[in-house]
This record gives sequence, structure tokens and C-alpha cells, in this order.
Amino acid sequence: MDIGLLLEYGWVLLVLIALEGILAADNALVMAIMVKHLPEDQRKKALFYGLAGAFVFRFGSLFAISFLVDVWQVQAIGAIYLIFIAVNHLVKKFVLKKPHDDEHETTDKPIKKQSGFWMTVLKVELADIAFAVDSILAAVALAVTLPLTTLPQIGGMDGGHFLVILAGGIIGLIIMRFAATYFVKLLHRKPGLETAAFLIVGWVGVKLAVYTLAHPALGILYEGFPKLPAWKITFWIILVGIALGGWFLSKDIGPLPKSDETEEALEKEEDLLKQR
Repeated sequence: MDIGLLLEYGWVLLVLIALEGILAADNALVMAIMVKHLPEDQRKKALFYGLAGAFVFRFGSLFAISFLVDVWQVQAIGAIYLIFIAVNHLVKKFVLKKPHDDEHETTDKPIKKQSGFWMTVLKVELADIAFAVDSILAAVALAVTLPLTTLPQIGGMDGGHFLVILAGGIIGLIIMRFAATYFVKLLHRKPGLETAAFLIVGWVGVKLAVYTLAHPALGILYEGFPKLPAWKITFWIILVGIALGGWFLSKDIGPLPKSDETEEALEKEEDLLKQR
């Protein structure tokens, strides 16, 4: 395989690792909060079922998307979804959030009745499905405009593209399993990284939208536009700029306090996962 091709594929994999880390950190945080009210033995089972469900859904979706990836309607839905979750996150974070919401969250709201074991498992599964969709669509959007390889097709997709998307799914699961606590602590130290991650998700959605508009069935853009060097360079410059901005412009606010409930829940989750 050509060295330039390997470098391009390797660069996409590095971006996927970083993106999957942020998305998996959010997923791990959700899972930790959802199961922390259960007894320890039930917590283990709920986490096991949650990760097993994520594994099955990701791989099922992966093989389904390999047959549907060239359908422009599927591409359009994926682009709209990625842009929506990015805009939705930013609006909630910067527009709709009230300054004193956090202060009154624990004192003004009545205590809710905690869900039972199977309802908790269902909630964990639904959360996993939502994050799996984010992960797979982001990987698809990054992969589809990569150069074609000589690998055999899988479904209707180039073998190289399929392997990149497969790697993204596996990376997400590995990070959930081993490194989620680290990424959550990193997000706490540099909260701007979360905003940068969702900006990247939205920008990846724009890339998928461009790919969709250049689909032969639509022809709104020139069919070869997504593969033009000028567009590729522009895309990567902006993506790297967002990532660097998130890192250097985000103030380091220090580690989580030892008494922080979220950190305790995540550490318990990580310990339980390692015991499996």
C-alpha cells in the first residue's frame, strides 16, 4: 500500500481515537450515574449487559451501514444528525443553561424514585445505542472520502473504509472499558475540550453533508468535489484548529475533588468492569 495512503488512513484513525475518547467519556459518565443506586452485584450485571448491548449494536449497525452507505438519503440523515447533536449541545451549554441551575439542582428538586434493575439496564442500553450511533456516523463521515484501496469490498463499501469504521467502533469500546475515567478527568480539567469535541462532530457532519450533496443522484455539488485536495486541506485545517483551540484556550481548572460524587461513581464503575 502507498505510503501516502497509509499516512492518510493513519491520520483519520488518530482523529477517531481522540473523538471516540470524548464520546466514550460521556457514555461512561452516563452509565456510572445510571447504575450507582443499584447494589454492587446488580451494578456489575447492569454494566455487563450495557457493554454487551453496545458491542452487539455497534457491530450490527456497522454491517448494516456497509450496505447503506452509498444511499444518499442515509448520508443526508447522518449529516443532519451529527450537525443536530453538535448544535443541540452548544445551545444547551451556552444559550439555555441558567447560571444558578447547578446550585438549585440538589436542593430544589424532589428526590426521584430510583429505577429497578431491569429498567436501569434498559436505560443503559438506550444510552449505549445513542452513543453508538454518534460514534459510527462520525467514523463513516471521516472514512467515506478517504482514497479507495485494493482491499475487497465488504457489503457495498470499500474494504479500507470498512476497516476504518470497524476500528472506530472497537476503539470506542476499548476506551469505554479501560480509559473512560481518564477522559472524564481530562474533560473536568479542560472543559473546553468537550465543546471542541462537539464542534468537531458538527464539522464532520458538514463533511458528510458535502459528500451527500456531491452524490450522483443529487448532483448539487460536483461529484469529485469531496476528493479535491483544496477541500480536504480546508477540512483538516479547520478540524485541527478546533482541536488545538479546545486544548489551548480551555483553562486548566485542576483535578476533581476527592469527594466528588461523579469521580467516585466512575472509579467504582472502572473497578467493576476490571473485575469482569
